[in-house]
Amino acid sequence: MKVLALSGSNADNSFNEKLLRVIMKNLDYKYDFDFATVKGLPMFKEDVEAPQNVLDLGKKIEDADMILIGSPEQQHSVTSALKSVLEWLSSSVHPFHNKPVVIVSTSPMPQGAARSQTRLKSILAAPGFSAHVFNGDEFMMGFAPKQFDEEGHLTEEGTLKFLKHFFDEVDDWYAQLVK
Repeated sequence: MKVLALSGSNADNSFNEKLLRVIMKNLDYKYDFDFATVKGLPMFKEDVEAPQNVLDLGKKIEDADMILIGSPEQQHSVTSALKSVLEWLSSSVHPFHNKPVVIVSTSPMPQGAARSQTRLKSILAAPGFSAHVFNGDEFMMGFAPKQFDEEGHLTEEGTLKFLKHFFDEVDDWYAQLVK
């Protein structure tokens, strides 16, 4: 299965990007991963054609079997960079139509960006998306600075164990979805 791991952060040292990279490294035996980021993409502007780099991201989403979004939280919501890209992708092109989407998040705060996930699920339910969003177990990892070592590996074996369990549930959901 082709999975596009999309980082919703434009931070230079993104914990959510680190989380996606851990997932990609540890689950590469079961998924064919590609990586994309919202970093550097232009802010959405109404009545303007989407720029080529946004269209290229739309094509990557369209070509993937499933999208995995690492969604940081800012002000109890998704990042402005992620929201802007989603606005481009729901108005200029519509690559999320019937696309399976899984959301993960991490945060320095204890709740692990839970509100970002809730907000992102709401956004993906809006007209222009029609995405199929995974709503089983949720993966929200708090205290992000303590969760990664200097090389970006997870420090807690239990977290990696839960990640694998989480993706087993995702696989079951996906199998039912594509039946």
